[in-house]
Amino acid sequence: MKKIVLLSMLLAVVLSCKNSEEKNHEVEETAAENVEVKAYKGDYIDSNGALVLMGTNFIYGVKRNEMSEKLSQQVANVKKNDFDMVGVVVRGNISKNTDTDSEWEEVITITEIMRVSDKPSEADIKFEESAKNN
Repeated sequence: MKKIVLLSMLLAVVLSCKNSEEKNHEVEETAAENVEVKAYKGDYIDSNGALVLMGTNFIYGVKRNEMSEKLSQQVANVKKNDFDMVGVVVRGNISKNTDTDSEWEEVITITEIMRVSDKPSEADIKFEESAKNN
């Protein structure tokens, strides 16, 4: 009788451990699938190798990858000088910056280019040179 009770307890322990491992695996898969890629609208600039996406309430450094290089090429065709910013809509993931060469706290990894404006954004501040009258 003791052997039957001992075997049933051992069987219960083994089965319960197996179920918890399966549940943990399902939770990990669900967490990986729920990574949401959001759309961001802002002005993009590629100046002297610095890639920046600036919106109305955010500013992110842009992580270099194939999509950011493609976006830089599209923006280069639109801008008139090195300091022009071009309106874009992109999808991407925001993450903490681990690159010690850059000062950005957060960077965006662009996964999709949704739209690129056909003209540069209007400058918030315009500098005009004027001749001195002496």
